[in-house]
Amino acid sequence: MRTSLALAPARAGSGTSRTKLALLIVAVTILWGANWPAMKLAVSEFEPWTFRLVSVVGAGLTLLVLARLAGEPIMLERRLVLPHLAISFFGVTLWHMLTAYGLLWVGGGRAAIVAFTMPIWATLLSIVFLRERPTALLGLALVLGTIGLVVLIGPDLARLGQGPFGALLILGAAFVWAVQTVATKAFDWRIGTMALSGWQLLAGGVPIFAVWLWLGDWPDPERVTVRGVLALLYVVFIALVFCFTTFLRIVRLLPAIAASLSTLAIPVVGVASSAWVLGEPVGLRELVALFLVLAAVGSVVLPGALASRRG
Repeated sequence: MRTSLALAPARAGSGTSRTKLALLIVAVTILWGANWPAMKLAVSEFEPWTFRLVSVVGAGLTLLVLARLAGEPIMLERRLVLPHLAISFFGVTLWHMLTAYGLLWVGGGRAAIVAFTMPIWATLLSIVFLRERPTALLGLALVLGTIGLVVLIGPDLARLGQGPFGALLILGAAFVWAVQTVATKAFDWRIGTMALSGWQLLAGGVPIFAVWLWLGDWPDPERVTVRGVLALLYVVFIALVFCFTTFLRIVRLLPAIAASLSTLAIPVVGVASSAWVLGEPVGLRELVALFLVLAAVGSVVLPGALASRRG
């Protein structure tokens, strides 16, 4: 899951190796992309509320421990508590549950394609709430992204099958992630990024815990396998702790727009890894949708990245 990138990024120092930075970007791309089939495996054995409760609480506690060990400030100011809770509900509670349930109905590769339309929705929200001016490239991005989604799920809508329902849930997850991203940028949190992430995961996990208690959503031991447990551990420690923390480091070393470019290949890895691990078919429909969505996201973030580089 993704948390705030609002803290201002620091530029890479003279001692920073470009090769090392490139390796970090490659690692995040591969490991985060592989998270989609891992989540698909986990939700096939663990009930969605149990899966997400373990994920967010485990990762949140781990990040707070890491923040303390790193000497980061970890306490939020009182005036920021309510905004933090609201943002956590969108970015953690809704994101994690929408993706968990969406993956019950749609494959990991398709989910990755739809989820990474987030920059498009974040741009739209920025126009409304941050008073940014729309551009021709933004219009192009919206057209490409919409066509991509229609190509991916449009034929299924006529049949009212399972695919469209899952895809729409993932699309909702992409939108709430965008809400979290734009809202978080409006505040100066005055704590470290790992601590902010840890608190968001724990705060967003409270409603998940409440519903989990109400549903009695205990895992069925007969359904749980070693593969499912390993997939769950991957989500907690690789996707939510390692990849997210590493990505935050990339954001601090590069301009934020340039860092965003490192996510463009993640749905490609998501599709490829889902085909390899889960045996999900990859046909012309998926490839065309993937190309259109990547083109849409690229048209939003690439001009800013090039401008930052020239600057």
